[in-house]
Amino acid sequence: MNPVIKEDLISWMKTLLLALLIAFICRQFIFSPMTVKGESMSPTFEENNWIFVSKTSTIDRFDMVVFHAPEENEKYVKRVIGVPGDEIEMKDDILYVNGQAFEEPYVKREYRLMVNTITADFTLNELTGKQTVPEGYYFVLGDNRQKSYDSREFGFIEEESLIGEVKFKIYPLNE
Repeated sequence: MNPVIKEDLISWMKTLLLALLIAFICRQFIFSPMTVKGESMSPTFEENNWIFVSKTSTIDRFDMVVFHAPEENEKYVKRVIGVPGDEIEMKDDILYVNGQAFEEPYVKREYRLMVNTITADFTLNELTGKQTVPEGYYFVLGDNRQKSYDSREFGFIEEESLIGEVKFKIYPLNE
């Protein structure tokens, strides 16, 4: 083989390996694309939407997060409603965090015609036996409250189970 061609080939191989290594490191530790499964976050995200997840973000109340499901070998997308130290209550379809009422414009309300409330009344203490969200945990709910399996059923999620924060929707492009 011609030495010049051999040198070029080695150079291209090194470049390709470096690019693959950088892509692997970024995907493992910085960001990752994921596909939404189910309808628990509708209308914010629909089935098979592609989302971009940042693995380096600080999680705040009302952020959308991806985490390892507590009882299954799956990943869930939900909205953080309570961060450590928060007291959560739902009364007459109004969310109260630490006694302050919050509007939830992201909640799917199309069922309002069939039922009086979208989200049944609850307190954190009734659901979990705790007055506040413990350190190292989050309380999460889906935007489609009628069809979401979330902290109302499985309780708090551990900070260690978080994969990252949803930053934006990649696909479909028209949304």
